[in-house]
Amino acid sequence: MGREQPRQRVIEAAADLLEREGRDAVTTRAVAVAAGVQPPAIYRLFGDKDGLLEAVAEHGFATFLATKHVDPDPQDLIEDLRAGWDLAVEFGLANPALYALMYSEPTRAESPAFKAGMEILMGRVRRLAVGGWLRVDEELAAMIIHATARGAVLTWLSLPEDRRNPALLTTLRESMIATVTNEEPAVQDAGPAGAARALRAALPEQTTLSSGERHLLGEWLDRLASDG
Repeated sequence: MGREQPRQRVIEAAADLLEREGRDAVTTRAVAVAAGVQPPAIYRLFGDKDGLLEAVAEHGFATFLATKHVDPDPQDLIEDLRAGWDLAVEFGLANPALYALMYSEPTRAESPAFKAGMEILMGRVRRLAVGGWLRVDEELAAMIIHATARGAVLTWLSLPEDRRNPALLTTLRESMIATVTNEEPAVQDAGPAGAARALRAALPEQTTLSSGERHLLGEWLDRLASDG
């Protein structure tokens, strides 16, 4: 407990310096002064400056994760997706230097808080898939959602302030929605039975399967559909 308090104080001081003055301002000496500790304490706690920046990035992911509102059963899945995307973009725009640090290294994908955030995203994607809304597979949908939000933030921040048109963010979000979801759910009835009935209806048009494969799959789908 005695070690954790100064550690968190140093991380918060570094994050504050990062946002106010940029990454170059985050020196061990400046952070030590801001946190009210001696410079050697930073080396004991984090190893070196890179270790400190890793901890600040993890702090950023944890902070973002704390802002996420998880509705396990949203009434409107598409609006839930929009809201999640908007929240990610708003966090990036409100914390530009921290956001840039969070996504500057591929290894940050191993962050526990980053993984927890991606699990929330995959939960949204899975609900869309179960409801028959997805136009692409789940993994690709998650990558598109994440990439468009990240790209929107970094593009916006790279523009001069007089060229930052809010329509850019809205257009990118709606392009993402159109890319990963259908206008109407392909499955009208939620659950495996509804999905089986939808796939069974499309099966005769399927040409990539042999007649034997279509017959076997048809039997399986009939059994799943009858359970509903």
